[in-house]
Amino acid sequence: MKSALFSPYTVKGVTMKNRIVMSPMCMYSSHNEDGHVQDWHMTHYVSRAVGQVGLIMVEATAVQPQGRISPQDLGIWNDDHIQGFQELNRQIKVHGSKTAIQLAHAGRKAMVDGDIYAPSALAFNEKMKTPVEMSTEDIKETIAAFVEGAKRSKEAGFDIIELHGAHGYLINEFLSPLTNKRKDEYGGSTENRYRFLRDIIDGVNEVWDGPLFVRVSANDYHPEGLTAEDYVTYAKWMKEQGVDLVDVSSGAVVPAAIDVYPGYQVGFAETIKAGAAIDTGAVGLITSGLQAEEILRNNRADLIFVARELLRDPYWPRTAAKELGVEMESPKQYDRSW
Repeated sequence: MKSALFSPYTVKGVTMKNRIVMSPMCMYSSHNEDGHVQDWHMTHYVSRAVGQVGLIMVEATAVQPQGRISPQDLGIWNDDHIQGFQELNRQIKVHGSKTAIQLAHAGRKAMVDGDIYAPSALAFNEKMKTPVEMSTEDIKETIAAFVEGAKRSKEAGFDIIELHGAHGYLINEFLSPLTNKRKDEYGGSTENRYRFLRDIIDGVNEVWDGPLFVRVSANDYHPEGLTAEDYVTYAKWMKEQGVDLVDVSSGAVVPAAIDVYPGYQVGFAETIKAGAAIDTGAVGLITSGLQAEEILRNNRADLIFVARELLRDPYWPRTAAKELGVEMESPKQYDRSW
């Protein structure tokens, strides 16, 4: 059988050897709290490259110190961070994987000392800080930080950039009416709530000509929140701006009960793909090769983002290949096992 999961995927001259993506997952392991890559990151990511993952996406990486989810997050807010990422990229690419970085700002969900910032002064819950409502100058400085992060990502050697617009972090907070109560040009209408992301994409496009992905939370799980149909509109605008793929997750912009089951977010990716005519990535309890193959063959998404299953099994591509009856190239050092 010719497998869709193990077919190549090409975007803007970057070709992944298969459709398997290591979903960005924070490791909270920059133990000096300075945002630098540590030995753990080298081991963690490179082992998945040895396991033949097509695209390794590095965890949410803060474009500003106050935009970290935790003090132990990776950062790319100054030039000193570039060298560690250059070495990480070098080691991953030795094994034939492509690399991506997820540029992020945690907004009101940042758990760092000092003030935190968001589109509106609304705390996520009673246990978390109330953020400072961003001024227009704050917004412009943050947009500039994303652009500088993209420049550094290019210098570090990443193949793909993803903007983190999901999970209740800053970009997501601007997009959702549940968290954006602004009365200026960055709030109110759908177009205004999109403006922050629009300005970031425009800025990144000035310094980056490689593939650009955006991760979204396509369902707020709230009666007054956004749904996948709303994100079709956003995705159409992203496509017009040159975004290549929407990485479709859901939830976490406000506290909500979510019914979780295998593939529970795939339908959102399918809706956005069909409605906006844009490539999508599917994520969410995708744990088997057969499940991933079904998603791709039924044209529900274009890439498969695997998260927890790759924590449990760094060589999950081999597990999936065996399930699908596919002969997969492996490191020559491991040939005897195959």
